[in-house]
Amino acid sequence: MKPDLPIALTPALAVADPMARLWLRQAMLRLRREVAWLWRERQLQGYPNERGEPLPVMLDAGLASLDLQRYVDDKAAFFAQDPTALHLSEQIHAQPMVDGPTGAFSFAVHSLALQPVEAFVLALALLPAIDAAAGPVIATVMNESGRGEPSLALAQRLWDEPAAVLACLDASHALFSHGLIAPVDGWAAPLRMPPRVARELALGTPRDICAVPHRRVIAQLGHADCSEAAGQPLCLAQPEALPAQMTQAWLRGEALVLPLAALEADGHGHETLRLPLPALPLTLVIGTDDRAALQRLAEPPVLTLESPPASVAERLDAWHRALPAAAGDPALAELARRWRCEPLQIAKVGAELSRLGRPPRSDELFAAARQALDLGALAQPVTPRFTLDELMLPPAQARQVDELVNAMLNLGRVHQHWGTARAWNEGGLAALFAGPPGTGKTMASEAIADALQLPLFRIDLSQVVNKYIGETEKNLKRLFDAADAADAILFFDEADSLFGKRSEVKDAHDRYANLEVSYLLERMERFKGLAILATNRRKDIDEAFLRRLRFVIEFPLPGAAERLRIWRSVIPAEVDASGVDFEFLAQRFPIAGGHIRAIVFHAFLQAATADAPRVLTMQQLIPAVQREYEKLERAFSLDQFGPHAALLAPSAERRS
Repeated sequence: MKPDLPIALTPALAVADPMARLWLRQAMLRLRREVAWLWRERQLQGYPNERGEPLPVMLDAGLASLDLQRYVDDKAAFFAQDPTALHLSEQIHAQPMVDGPTGAFSFAVHSLALQPVEAFVLALALLPAIDAAAGPVIATVMNESGRGEPSLALAQRLWDEPAAVLACLDASHALFSHGLIAPVDGWAAPLRMPPRVARELALGTPRDICAVPHRRVIAQLGHADCSEAAGQPLCLAQPEALPAQMTQAWLRGEALVLPLAALEADGHGHETLRLPLPALPLTLVIGTDDRAALQRLAEPPVLTLESPPASVAERLDAWHRALPAAAGDPALAELARRWRCEPLQIAKVGAELSRLGRPPRSDELFAAARQALDLGALAQPVTPRFTLDELMLPPAQARQVDELVNAMLNLGRVHQHWGTARAWNEGGLAALFAGPPGTGKTMASEAIADALQLPLFRIDLSQVVNKYIGETEKNLKRLFDAADAADAILFFDEADSLFGKRSEVKDAHDRYANLEVSYLLERMERFKGLAILATNRRKDIDEAFLRRLRFVIEFPLPGAAERLRIWRSVIPAEVDASGVDFEFLAQRFPIAGGHIRAIVFHAFLQAATADAPRVLTMQQLIPAVQREYEKLERAFSLDQFGPHAALLAPSAERRS
């Protein structure tokens, strides 16, 4: 038989693997022959084509099943005498196979020692996955309109020995346990093949048929190179498509690298982590930084490899290899220090930047690195809105902020060139911003991030703190593990809820809460970036934390001079505020900068009516000041508003 004979319904559809061609052709020929018989059967049942209806028509499923035995002799005679059916039967039983490179289909058949009926079932599941025209034909043969996926019932109908298909009904059958076909429940369940498995079976690269080892699990602690230990090419897992990718890696002869964090518990309230497809003879490399977490694996590692992360010099060398056109850019050295990723991830970022077609600018380098940093749902990235020049702080606090910025700028130099990295474990910095609400703690964090050009993340404490024992610690570990990949800034607002004083141990919850605080202390010391804790209640912060903080900066309520600068600075240049008595506002109302901004914004919202000029006056500001005081539940008097008291709303008299 010629090698270019069709193997499917769609013309010119071809696969290289000769065994895949053989069994796909078997599936296609048997479907064609069954359709030819159904046309004849409908005629015997009295369905002539007088009105031009397409044949065969759909019948009641129960009657169609009852008629299987009724027409068994007619069907045998039809296959033996009808020219079309006879021709198809001759091709089916000829079993032609043309030589060609051995592919994934052949590998699966030989490795699993599949019997002919099992190879046929595999091909029947593969056919609609690669041939768009197969679905309607399958629906016709199965007597189910719109059903484009085959079933074991269809395989039993098409195969010459129906009883042989019973072997495939077992859920532990190799076709299912190895992920080639999704597990089925009964005869009518669809035979579904994952797209990437179908693609591999049809188009996979040739490989030798050889003995397959048993399942091997290799633990990769830190950043060890497991390629030599695995003895196979490595591929990185995509957790969202893990079972199908495991089957694909087995068909390709690859070892799969999978982060331990991508695995889920067994679903029965236990912490045991179970890998999918336990029967699959695949080499798995499980990556983690936590040795204790490996004990949760249901399949213990046969080999554990451990190595430290790449050094600054190794990371810089990786950047030079990934971006040879930018090798002379001093920003690469800074990037290698700030972004603690491994060479494989550097190569990915370099490939993205290479698409620019020119050497990337320094800002593009850091932007690409920041985009690769993902802290998940526990933190939200913040885009800085302010600069250091916009901070309205007393001189002492302003100097402390400048010292904090300089410390972060010099941190890498001190660790790498002054020799402190070993003693201090390349630790970062931690600072406490304490003061009443609205005094500029968040603003200062954004200004520092702008000055340092570092990514800023606000930690969502509602996601981190969990009432269940041990969950807060797990959340903190995930957070710090992700953040340690770069010199990032973590901003903990209302930090006293997380960093509060440790309580006296009265029950198990108190004991675990104190353990979480201790764990937090330890991770804070090891964090390599900048952690900023903001609190309105410094007295509630645990003293153990305060001793470990490099900077403690008090944000007091601004004095009259600072308030005057804030009032003037928050008015946009587009707005005419020449009629505003800023000195009066700064002297009479001792409030924080955040409240001043809220007052001005409220006044804008009331003044900006349709076609109104962009002018701000005391007439809009005085009621806005009144509303802010009422919101804060702070008392005020009519005398405090002086000559502008007449602008107050009527409720002001009740509060005086």
